[in-house]
Amino acid sequence: MDTTIIEPNRRSRTYLRDLWQYRDLMVLFVKRDFTARYKQTLLGPLWHLIQPALTTAMSVLLFNVVAGIGTNGVNPVLFQMSGIVIWSYFAACLTNTSNTFIANAGIFGKVYFPRLVSPISVVISQLIQFGIQLFLLICVMLYFHWIAPTGQPANPSTYQLSNWLLIPVMLLIMAGMGLGLGIIISSITTKYRDFTVLIGFGVQLLMFASAVNYPLSALSNLQAKHPWVYKLIEYNPLAALVELFRNSILGAEVQYWQLAYSSAWMLVLLFIGMRLFSRVEKTFMDTV
Repeated sequence: MDTTIIEPNRRSRTYLRDLWQYRDLMVLFVKRDFTARYKQTLLGPLWHLIQPALTTAMSVLLFNVVAGIGTNGVNPVLFQMSGIVIWSYFAACLTNTSNTFIANAGIFGKVYFPRLVSPISVVISQLIQFGIQLFLLICVMLYFHWIAPTGQPANPSTYQLSNWLLIPVMLLIMAGMGLGLGIIISSITTKYRDFTVLIGFGVQLLMFASAVNYPLSALSNLQAKHPWVYKLIEYNPLAALVELFRNSILGAEVQYWQLAYSSAWMLVLLFIGMRLFSRVEKTFMDTV
């Protein structure tokens, strides 16, 4: 009896074409992730509103009230929430794609399809969370503009439509960075399981180094005392992207070099991630 073995084509063009041909499977994975996440939960998607609201309140208390870190004249609530919203999307993409091989070993061992379908579907499904949290941010912005505690509505002209049009671009870059870094870690964890323990802790440390809760301008004093720490944060592409997103949302001056800088890092991470992912998927069943 003849046996037919289906192996993935290693040519990049053919592999990308295979990804497009399996787009229906990608949609099914997105629906599966959404259903599994909210099945047997009391509040369902409302958790995506509760989490940023509580995190924002705690961040305002710790960083702005207790530590006294300024926000460049921006309302502290809007400042913290805008950073938390975009960071939550990156953290969710990174965390959920970093265990691609381990979480899907049962499926990968039974049937062939382009393995990148799984992490890409995770990145797409996390857009639901981002959309809900962005809606919350817009509602809070409208509150502080039109029903401000002072009774004086703020000037809506400070928000520029052209900057808001950058949001899909920044979201694509953040998704690419989360996907690239996630599949790099996923490829490594097939052999070294220690990384699965460190990933949650590492994301928290990375958050503090990505200017989520403070502006980059607040690091001016750090440059003289601890120059290596200052450079670590200044050249962090995630910090540049978080700052760019916050400035675009809140109507501050946008530095377009941050967009180009983050885009370059995204391409590098995706290239390395896809190369490493492609190598590991050939033999991962022997190590998982």
